[in-house]
Amino acid sequence: MDFKSIIRDIPDFPQQGIIFRDITPLLAHPQGLTEISKGFQAKFADLNIGAIDAVIGIESRGFILGAPLAMLLGCSFVPVRKPKKLPSAVFRVEYALEYGTDALEIHQDAIAAGKRVIIIDDVIATGGTAAATAKLVEQTGAELVGYGFLIELDFLNGRKALPDVPIVSLVNY
Repeated sequence: MDFKSIIRDIPDFPQQGIIFRDITPLLAHPQGLTEISKGFQAKFADLNIGAIDAVIGIESRGFILGAPLAMLLGCSFVPVRKPKKLPSAVFRVEYALEYGTDALEIHQDAIAAGKRVIIIDDVIATGGTAAATAKLVEQTGAELVGYGFLIELDFLNGRKALPDVPIVSLVNY
């Protein structure tokens, strides 16, 4: 499936000069989500990184992409959320945004130490959110073995902000 031909470009959103890559037409496609999951599965298999114990999805589109991938891989799914969305004890990481800071949280008991995990999200831009999620994984004691992104915005060099683990992208701009 040619994902790029289905992803919709929205000029000047959320602000002037930005081209927003809208994945909702791809998600609405009858085979879209299945093909995304199979694409991630194939690319991770090609890397020979071994068994994956959990898929971590970053709020919120990482949930949409990560949960079906976890089902396909036969492993658990763990959400990483914005503050005050998880009801039990959490690990928290604050990270810098262009203007200010934000934070992410994960349940402290979501992943056992030593478990092998991948982080999934829809887009990697500057890499800040994905790097913060890696710090949460570190706090759990789990082992980060890779990242998966539906879209990579190459010109923003987000990979440079991430730990030295394999990075899978299905579409590059």
